[in-house]
Amino acid sequence: MDNTVTGRITRELADRIIAGNIAPGTKLRQDHFAEEFGASHVPVREAFRRLEAQGLVVSEPRRGVRVASFDIAEVREVAEMRASLEVLALRHAAPHLTSAILDEAEAINRAGENAPDVRAWEEANRAFHRLILTPCGMPRLLATIDDLHAASARFLFSGFRMEWEAPTDQDHRAILKALRERQFDIAAATLARHVKWIGTKPGPKIRPQTLS
Repeated sequence: MDNTVTGRITRELADRIIAGNIAPGTKLRQDHFAEEFGASHVPVREAFRRLEAQGLVVSEPRRGVRVASFDIAEVREVAEMRASLEVLALRHAAPHLTSAILDEAEAINRAGENAPDVRAWEEANRAFHRLILTPCGMPRLLATIDDLHAASARFLFSGFRMEWEAPTDQDHRAILKALRERQFDIAAATLARHVKWIGTKPGPKIRPQTLS
């Protein structure tokens, strides 16, 4: 974990954006967050760059930095990218997945199915995916997948913030079953279908605000 000032600011702002506490279209001011975090403008500016790389904010000439709006085409793009890259990671990781790792993934999935709110569910969901993909041993690929998870998690939060019921994740169960049986093609196909579903959800309508 990046424990620098920039890393801390990036994580905090990403969490707020993903949770919907900062709405799409909101203008982000360097001086506001520099004062809040007791930092200079330099780490805040770098945090904005990292958030832009994650697709959470956009930088516009002469207009500054704003929280990225939802665009269903972008959501579908994220879903397609995640599906392709996670399948790639899983194919490299699968031969290295031990029974202990799969048991841990099953426990994480159960925790997600009993999550009290969407935030806890999303954390369990992300942990499940990260756990079964990490043995691929491809850090750049995993970093890109993490960024895409941030973008898709934000979309999920917006859709479930008002009403929540923990889902039973049959896809996760099917992926684990296929991996235990060393049926890697089935596991990969199930993962791809599982990830792509987010691209079929309608986007939310949220009124923008300004942080000054």
